[in-house]
Amino acid sequence: MTEPIVVVAAALYDAGRLLAARRSAPPEVAGRWELPGGKVESGELPADALVRELREELGVEAEVIARVPGEWPVRPGLVLQVWTARLISGTPAPLEDHDDLRWLGPDEIWDVDWLDQDIPAVKSWVKTSEK
Repeated sequence: MTEPIVVVAAALYDAGRLLAARRSAPPEVAGRWELPGGKVESGELPADALVRELREELGVEAEVIARVPGEWPVRPGLVLQVWTARLISGTPAPLEDHDDLRWLGPDEIWDVDWLDQDIPAVKSWVKTSEK
């Protein structure tokens, strides 16, 4: 059996707020929100992939802190892993695959239409961040 491809996403936080990114493509998910990230390339460590993806997609440097417990199916052959990350430098901008970004405070987390696979990941992050 083939191992699934890992998609990494960042629970990127700054000043107590979580960054959400609105998808611009593909059409079936455009307009919905996700934690930014992308696929781990062959031979790449998940944390390294996340740093690379945040640089490519948002134009920022980030430090990966820890993995959020859990793993969630994206679609057959793809699984989502979420890592907490801290912004080191840069101002996030929607450079690739997104058309808007929002910093969400604790009382705003559910104000956006999260992608289905991101909902349990965000719930897990919220639970972890409350400890």
